[in-house]
Amino acid sequence: MRYDVLIFDLDDTLFDFGMTEKNALHRLFTEYGLPNGFNDYFASYKAICNVLWDDLEQGRTNLAELKVERFKRLFLQEALDINAEIFGHQYIENLGKEVHIIEGVEEMFANLSGCRFAVLTNGFTIAQHARIGGSSLRDLFEVIVTSEEAGFQKPQIEIFEHLLDKLQVTDKSRVLMIGDSLSSDIHGGNNFGIDTCWFNPHVKQNVTMIQPTYEIQTWDQLVEIVNTEIVETK
Repeated sequence: MRYDVLIFDLDDTLFDFGMTEKNALHRLFTEYGLPNGFNDYFASYKAICNVLWDDLEQGRTNLAELKVERFKRLFLQEALDINAEIFGHQYIENLGKEVHIIEGVEEMFANLSGCRFAVLTNGFTIAQHARIGGSSLRDLFEVIVTSEEAGFQKPQIEIFEHLLDKLQVTDKSRVLMIGDSLSSDIHGGNNFGIDTCWFNPHVKQNVTMIQPTYEIQTWDQLVEIVNTEIVETK
């Protein structure tokens, strides 16, 4: 076995965040009397979020600010008289109710015997624990670390250090970071000195300078990588 400690990102790696986000927002907008709110405002919301999540990765904001600021900006832009702080809190609660496991994930875990599993996510603690706890993956992970709990976020090396301390792992050569984000999962893992695996099911072109150790499109490819025996040469 090449690796026996596997660290997984959560959103758009193990769980379908697009479906989670859509359902959570649609339900909340409907509760506010805006049944077409998702369709009307999602493009604007997504553009705002892209900027703020990049700010988070670069250390220019934190999760507490992001949770409210994204809706403050949206409601100002769309002239909506809604309390952004309350809406933001309710949205996180809604996220925790959505469990959508990506195809092939359950089979992948079933074929990775003898490994230790952990989650490392920049998402909100309450929502991420609720989603994992409500899924068939609930008993798989030895450690779940969120950026909100750790006080650092991917790609900062401190959050990786925090996770490995919790796992009591010192041999980085046995560790593999798996995620869909080049800028947070792969860049962070590379900087920390562990091997990385880019989950790229839609075969996006990598136009960055960030290079993963592996790139996969399906989960059976990860099983093959992990279960490959290391051949020692003299």
